[in-house]
Amino acid sequence: MTRRAVNSRMSGLYKHSIAERGRVVCEAAAVSERVRAYFARGGGLDLESADKMSENVVATFGLPFSVATNFLVNQRDYLVPMSVEEPSVVAAASNAARMVRASGGFVAEADASIMTAQVQMDDVPDVERAAVRLRENKSALFAAGDRSIPKMVERGFGCRDLDVRVLSVEHGVLVVDLFVDVGDAMGANCVDTVAEAVAPVVRSLVGGHIGLRILSNLPLRRMVRVRCDVDADVLGGSEIADGIAKASRFADLDVFRAVTHNKGFMNGVDAAAVALGQDWRSIEAGAHAYCAIDGRYRPISTWRRTARGLEGRCALPLAVGSVGGSTQAHQGVKVAFELLQVEGARELAGVLASVGLASNLAALRALASEGIQKGHMKLHQRKGEAAAEQRAPETANAETTAVIS
Repeated sequence: MTRRAVNSRMSGLYKHSIAERGRVVCEAAAVSERVRAYFARGGGLDLESADKMSENVVATFGLPFSVATNFLVNQRDYLVPMSVEEPSVVAAASNAARMVRASGGFVAEADASIMTAQVQMDDVPDVERAAVRLRENKSALFAAGDRSIPKMVERGFGCRDLDVRVLSVEHGVLVVDLFVDVGDAMGANCVDTVAEAVAPVVRSLVGGHIGLRILSNLPLRRMVRVRCDVDADVLGGSEIADGIAKASRFADLDVFRAVTHNKGFMNGVDAAAVALGQDWRSIEAGAHAYCAIDGRYRPISTWRRTARGLEGRCALPLAVGSVGGSTQAHQGVKVAFELLQVEGARELAGVLASVGLASNLAALRALASEGIQKGHMKLHQRKGEAAAEQRAPETANAETTAVIS
């Protein structure tokens, strides 16, 4: 992919008409005529494509296709597609990205795309000795797994490591965790295939009964980490910076607050993930499991006070793909990727986590200053007005029916 020059720094995009916003965004990203045409006709998903994506399709269901601005990640500009029904998410993320941009933007790093394939075994004789035998024969397991995904292996990916864990000596339960590099794919289908191919080999080595053969949605070897700085004066002063740091500490001390803190973070991740055709349910499951991995639920992100303002950090497992799945099946997802311009899954993970950190900052800043409702309710009112407009024709029709009756 040839990366085009993008300028994500925009002011007052919301003031334009919808058509004008589309024109401004297309010019900023220098997109193809295909993207311009998609915006011009209002986006959407045709029924024929929808019918191929799911079952029992009777219609399509729309969400807004929005663009978050001002994102600077690893010194690259990004216009981030977001699809979400909740008011203020896109505006808040864009505003926080503008604040972080003034201090150099977000710095992101993502691990290689290593997914976990699991093979469960029950009733294994001498289960602890069996675990040793499996570790000694890992090359045979890798060979079986790689044979099941030849195209992935041809591209330089495939099985990389394994772990064997005894879960119950009494019942002879163990699990083989195979770690598979899936390249730029999310990798669910790939690792499921590996798990099913390896299971008979495991049984031949240790006996017992084959149980589940499937991926884990907790890909601990596929972590993404993001950090950023933001000056106190950009936030609105030292008191607000202090308030954000204290709110972050509150989330670390209290599980009830941590859940809401993390929901604010995932607002941004999920909205971008939906627009980009990612498995947001897998992303959510992995993120929250990671937050509780040591037995105590913790915040995904933290904010600490610095001499100039705040430093924000986050870390989470993030299985995303820039190829496969909905990236080719949904015209809107294709448009979203052309707009975003990422060159692979690791870059995509860094952008999504940065959007999460921006969303988290925006929420904490609102809570530490005027409160969450002031800006949120202005946009919520617009949604209420839209609902009233939808009800008006129904009321008119009902009244007309009553008169005729």
